[in-house]
Amino acid sequence: EHNGDRRILFAAASRLYAIDAGTGTPIESFGDNGSIDLREGLDRDIGELFISSNTPGVIYDNLLIVPTRVSEGSNSAPGHIRAYDVINGERAWIFHTIPYPGEFGYDTWPDGAWQRVGGANNWAGMTVDHGRGIVYVPTGSATPDFYGGARVGQNLFANTLLALDARTGERIWHYQVIHHDLWDRDLPAPPNLVTVTHNGTPRQAVAQITKSAHVFLFDRDTGEPLFPVEELEVTASDLPGEVAWPTQPVPTLPPPFSRQEFTENDLTDVSPEARASAFARLTRVRSGGQFVPPSREGTIVLPGYDGGGEWGGAAVDPQGILYVNASEMPWILRMVGLRVDGGVSLGATVYANECLYCHGTDLQGDPLGVYPSLVAVSSRMSRQAIEAAVTNGVGSMPAHGYLSSDELEAVVAYISSEQDGTTPSESGVEATIASEVPTSGYTSTGYIRFLDDEGHPAIKPPWGTLTAIDLNDGSLIWQVPLGELDELTERGLPPTGTENYGGPIVSAGGGLFIGATKDQAFRAFNTNTGALLWETELPAGGYATPATYAVNGRQYVVIAAGGGKMGTKSGDSYVAFALPE
Repeated sequence: EHNGDRRILFAAASRLYAIDAGTGTPIESFGDNGSIDLREGLDRDIGELFISSNTPGVIYDNLLIVPTRVSEGSNSAPGHIRAYDVINGERAWIFHTIPYPGEFGYDTWPDGAWQRVGGANNWAGMTVDHGRGIVYVPTGSATPDFYGGARVGQNLFANTLLALDARTGERIWHYQVIHHDLWDRDLPAPPNLVTVTHNGTPRQAVAQITKSAHVFLFDRDTGEPLFPVEELEVTASDLPGEVAWPTQPVPTLPPPFSRQEFTENDLTDVSPEARASAFARLTRVRSGGQFVPPSREGTIVLPGYDGGGEWGGAAVDPQGILYVNASEMPWILRMVGLRVDGGVSLGATVYANECLYCHGTDLQGDPLGVYPSLVAVSSRMSRQAIEAAVTNGVGSMPAHGYLSSDELEAVVAYISSEQDGTTPSESGVEATIASEVPTSGYTSTGYIRFLDDEGHPAIKPPWGTLTAIDLNDGSLIWQVPLGELDELTERGLPPTGTENYGGPIVSAGGGLFIGATKDQAFRAFNTNTGALLWETELPAGGYATPATYAVNGRQYVVIAAGGGKMGTKSGDSYVAFALPE
């Protein structure tokens, strides 16, 4: 509030808006007639590179500290952390997550990285300790994902929990949980503030979950880990130009809340046929643990790109118990070399650099439709509509407004099978990636879930879990499957759990509420035992974290049922439930 006015701040596309809460009209004294362009004020000209903010920021005094989403490819904006004055929209401070010359961490990057490398952004959200005046900021990986030949080094402050002075943006402490990330191990959720009893002494701590299914617990003031963290020696990369970091940090406690490796013993057992199909594929890829580097043969990534821990985050209670849901879906990371020379069409080159890691070498996307197939796209969309989608972005696809007119025309022709009268499979990506000694590094062939021939995860159930962890001593209290597939239950299998997207909340009465699952259910669990107390079916998947509120002394829980993930139907409902009086 300012002089009695009430304002709502929100982001859409690349702009941050301020509107009057009572009328919905823009507040013209904020920024440029009511909005600011998030592509500006980065201390670096990013032109038309994609940047947006689709996670709510946090307020400290009269400052809004803003998360940002950037592209995960080679043409990516930097993810510097910025705070804005909520009254006039002026930038109050900036923290360079890719350090500039003279700044701490600059020597963990190649020379000039601050001028060309992107990412290291906070897309997951932040947490403020108002009493301390500290904002805790988890960051994602540097770009491009999966290949770091152009960013050799430790890469501070990517994959890092930052503790910043909320007033000034100055660094108080930091802890990097992945060095030189090659596995898209963004920190996926805001950390939790918690008070624990550690070695008999009350400690105010901050807990950060990770995609790799670890919980790092730090002293809020100093960043000291409350449980020891080991730097484990890991496998070197054999991709030319890649220099994997030789060690990775792993906390000794709490134990991981999801499986850490995939071997033959972990293959699915839902049927002999499913196991056989999964085994045949397993023999063709690399597997062996958390930090096996990306490879041309294919590398098993488990926990997968979406965790382990995920963007729904964890919940904590006053007793220092943390509750976290996880997916147990293995993925296959396969790398291909990029060749850019006169022997490759411009459309194929642009596709390989900008589109391949989502839509794949064959344009098929992924089986669940998260990344849609582009095969015969010109029969479903006009050329103008395709150009608009590529330029402006659509759904989860970022905008590519930085492409030149020639590049845009070429890539649209390529995916529309119009170039030289040939199809993409005849004239492009295969040539672009054929060289054994690539001239432009490597890229991933797409986001590939490791599935059996029935379309289920190729790993033994459970495929989704809910876990309670005692942060006082680092012990696991209970773990239960989260989610159920009717077709497998009808075959006599116990609940397998499912992939899940969303998070839990806990109530003072000992109940935990969560949607998130592929079966579109909303459930309540006993926080002491993990026992299922109640469940109901939502009109669409509740891929969100619930909220709770009270009216006239009655407590309610509400969840957004938007669906649309994992091949499930979409919806547009908010569903609220009243708790027993």
